[in-house]
Amino acid sequence: MQELALLAVVAVLIIVVVSYVAPRVGVAAPVLLVVVGMVCSQVPGAPHVVVEPEWILVVVLPPILYSAAVNVPVMDFRRNFRTIGALSVLLVVGSAFGTGLLIWWLLPEIGFPAAVALGAVISPPDAVAATSIGKRLGLPPRLVTILEGEGLVNDATALVLLRTAVAAIAGTVSFWGALGDFGRAVLIGVVVGAVVGVVSVWARSRIQGQPVLTTAISFVVPFLAFIPAEELHASGVIAVVTAGLITGHQSAKRFTAHDRISERTNWRTIQLLLENGVFLLMGFEITAVVSDVRASGESVWAAFTLGLLATALLIVLRVVFVVPLIALLRRQQRRADRLTGRIEAVLDRISEHGPQPGRRYERATRALQRKHADATFFASEGLGWRGGAVLAWSGMRGVVTLAAAQSLPTDVPHRAELVLIAFTVAIVTLLLQGGTLPALIRLLGIRGNDEEHERREYARLAAEMMTATQAVLENTALERQNGTPFDEAVLEQARARGLALAEILDKMLTADRDPDSPLHQQGELQRLLLDAQQNALLDARAGGTYSSHTLERAQNFIDGQAARFTA
Repeated sequence: MQELALLAVVAVLIIVVVSYVAPRVGVAAPVLLVVVGMVCSQVPGAPHVVVEPEWILVVVLPPILYSAAVNVPVMDFRRNFRTIGALSVLLVVGSAFGTGLLIWWLLPEIGFPAAVALGAVISPPDAVAATSIGKRLGLPPRLVTILEGEGLVNDATALVLLRTAVAAIAGTVSFWGALGDFGRAVLIGVVVGAVVGVVSVWARSRIQGQPVLTTAISFVVPFLAFIPAEELHASGVIAVVTAGLITGHQSAKRFTAHDRISERTNWRTIQLLLENGVFLLMGFEITAVVSDVRASGESVWAAFTLGLLATALLIVLRVVFVVPLIALLRRQQRRADRLTGRIEAVLDRISEHGPQPGRRYERATRALQRKHADATFFASEGLGWRGGAVLAWSGMRGVVTLAAAQSLPTDVPHRAELVLIAFTVAIVTLLLQGGTLPALIRLLGIRGNDEEHERREYARLAAEMMTATQAVLENTALERQNGTPFDEAVLEQARARGLALAEILDKMLTADRDPDSPLHQQGELQRLLLDAQQNALLDARAGGTYSSHTLERAQNFIDGQAARFTA
């Protein structure tokens, strides 16, 4: 037990160090962690670590998916749903059957269902490495969203396909039965996830001002969605993703700021440790997998060669799939460009006639505005061939491949060799594609949204929020909770602060990015003042003349000021 605890401590320290070093050396952390894990497994006296696949599929996978889904904007997910669905369903199924045919041709004695089961294991890419690289190098947000969405949904397709293929090994599944099972798994998964998401958001919104309690509830939400869905023979992955999307979408309306900050910090920590821990484990377990192949009397090099062939085929299949997909997206962009003008003309005619009474008019206007926003998005954020190249090369395998490979039935012929093939695909794609993806992005010269445009857009949004604030302050019916009016001095002070903030927002719109500008100097001065306050608090803490409760309140005040300043 002490040995396991020591291994866990060492693993956490390795994850922290690698995650800190990786951006500085220009390599994604998952890639480095796989290499570090492989090196550690060769250290003399290194323990033989084998983790049951159920631990990863039931304990590790749900929190990883939930933490990622919570941070995916539902609006972006909806706008890119067709692209995400194509990559997550059509490409995964095609890759599973394509690589399954290859494995069956080279190892005919395992049978076609077992070959497809292995194809399902190695078919879903893991978006962790790709998105970490993309965000660091400034890929367009739409491309990052597509990669994140694909990573959320494709695991469900792969796991349902794996379950069907394993059942087919016993000859108990037909084509239409498999198709029906897939549809049923997705539908029930969505329903279970929606119920868990809505109920958990409602329950947490009832607990006001206690972020520790609400965050504690959030820790069990992934399992509340995953376990019942799996018990119903549905997709636990879809249930977790649905619950996460609903929670993330409702958090701004239903949760307090403290709840959101606390949950965001805790889930980022959990995501960091679990995701990177799996990649470290992947590299560390390769020695045990190779030993199993040798113990079974099979050839390690033959399995490694098959893994390389399967990797090459997966890359080719992804490229072949992405080419027409990008062509369809370019066509969508041109169609959206034409549609934008038509919707603008309709909205102009509506504004000329003025607002009409009734909720039907409001709903229709809002629907047109939303359609116009979608069309503008598709017209301005299309994906060209350079973005398609990045999408095609972002096929690194990860968590599901590691766990699902070891969940193959023990009576499958050449099982140890099949597991090594899956590990080879995962490690080679991480090292090859993950290691070269930054260079590809730089070579293609892909850039995200224009920084100046984003800065102005942010300032305009902030100005709209300030206008709403001023409208409240100027409202003659404004009153306190007890029904009495606010003191005029308090209102004047709030108006003055609002005008001062409006001036700052105006500078954000018009001022250049000169580091010597007054706005930058104010920021630098504010940081110095916060540092001085923190140092004074540390001196007071060392002197022991103030109670710990008073010191804690002062620290929370400084932290709140710093958080507001750096937001």
